[in-house]
This record gives sequence, structure tokens and C-alpha cells, in this order.
Amino acid sequence: MRTPGACSASVASLVLLWLLGLPWTWSTAAALGVYVGGGGWRFLRIVCKTARRDLFGLSVLIRVRLELRRHQRARHTIPQIFQAVARQQPEHLALVDAGSGACWTFAQLDAYSNAVANLFRQLGFVPGDVVAIFLEGRPEFVGLWLGLAKAGMEAALLNINLRREPLTFCLGTSGAKALVFGEELAVAVAEVSGQLGKSLVKFCSGDSRPEGLLPDTQLLDPLLKETSTAPLAQPPGKGMDDRLFYIYTSGTTGLPKAAIVVHSRYYRIAAFGHHSYRMQ
Repeated sequence: MRTPGACSASVASLVLLWLLGLPWTWSTAAALGVYVGGGGWRFLRIVCKTARRDLFGLSVLIRVRLELRRHQRARHTIPQIFQAVARQQPEHLALVDAGSGACWTFAQLDAYSNAVANLFRQLGFVPGDVVAIFLEGRPEFVGLWLGLAKAGMEAALLNINLRREPLTFCLGTSGAKALVFGEELAVAVAEVSGQLGKSLVKFCSGDSRPEGLLPDTQLLDPLLKETSTAPLAQPPGKGMDDRLFYIYTSGTTGLPKAAIVVHSRYYRIAAFGHHSYRMQ
């Protein structure tokens, strides 16, 4: 007998024995015997085998929900949570770039993101403004969106495979007031220069000035070196339910679409990974 059939038979037995006036304990024991004898033992065997994993998963779920509720009540944000960790372990590794071998500590990432926040505030950007990031994966990528979040701004993370129409579409729909792109993607930006609005402020991140760089593009790295790395004196009034950044798809089934990631969603993803893998 299959498990659903065994379950039905056990329930029917339980009801019948109860109608006959037998105590609940006897009725329950008899129904359990019918269930096990009818093939339910297979399901119980699986339950016993996976109980430890399932209980651990349940404990992680409860823990993350409680932590998130605490942060929501305190109106914490991802930058604030990061800064608290950075103060506790400033010299611990935060980012490792497997390609270049670059390693950033929490203190370095905190300082870089502080410089990003201060720079964009000084340039007149305000909380709620969107800044597009068109950059290959490296430590600066994290520092940029984290720094923008510290200043209350929202990053639009563009897929580096986007070119021409999909690229201009993403920049237009995001409402970005600025674009930060890597020197390795300068040619892709130059290809759509005619479709970009004149009001779009452009920054190039990299060690050198690449060929074909648009004349109205500013080099980001020299500006950051001259900017204070101190935390903002007046952090923005944001909470866990506010937008952190947008992630754009590659557009394989049409034009790219943006997924909105709020602070709480990012925290859940990070916290589940942290607790599930027992990371220290």
C-alpha cells in the first residue's frame, strides 16, 4: 500500500475505534500500527533519516527571521550592519579577487565605500538618486554599491554583457543620473554615447585612461583618492524595507528586466548562507 493509502486507512481506523468507544491512546496506537503496516514505514524511515537536516534548516529559518525582525525594529540598514562588523574585525579578509589576487580587509572596504559616499554627496547627489554600475567583478564593484548605499543612493547593477540597445534601455529605465563603468567597458559605453542623455554624469574606474574614452568622462580613482574616508556625518534615514540596488538580467528572452533588491532581501540571502554553512 502506498503512503497516501496507508494514511487514509490509519485515519479510518482511528475514527472507527473511537466510535466503538476505545480510549484515544489505544485508538492512536492501533491507527499507527495500521499506518506502519500499510507501507507508511517507508515515509517514517525517510523522516528519521532527514530529521537532523530538517531541524537544522528550521533552526536557521527561525534564527534569520528573528535577526531580521530585530534589525527592522532598530531601522538598521546593510551599510550599518557592515560597519558594525568592520569595527569588530577590521583586519579580517572581506573580499578576495581570484583573478587578480587582490585582497581587501574590512577596514579597506569600509574606507573605500566611505570615500564613494562622500564623493557623490559632494558632487550634489542626494538620497534616492540612482547610479548605474557597469563594471566587471572586482573589489571596487562591492565598494561602489556599498558606498552609494551609505549615502542613501541606489545602484543599478548592469550586466557586463549588455551592448547597444539593451544597454541604453537599462540606463533609461533605471533613471540613473550617473554611470560608473570600468575601463575594460569603455568601448561599450562609447558605442551608445549618442543615445545617452547629456545630463548623465559618467565616471571611469581603472588605473589608466583607456582609448576611446568620451571627453566628458571623469576618472573616478583620482577623485576618490582626494576624498575623505571618514563616515558620513549625517547618514540617510533608510530602513530594511528600502531599496538597496537593482539587478538587471542579461536579456536572453527580450530586453533586460530589473529585479529590485531591498535591504531586508539582501540580508536574508546573506544570513541564510552564513548560518547554513556555519560560517564564522
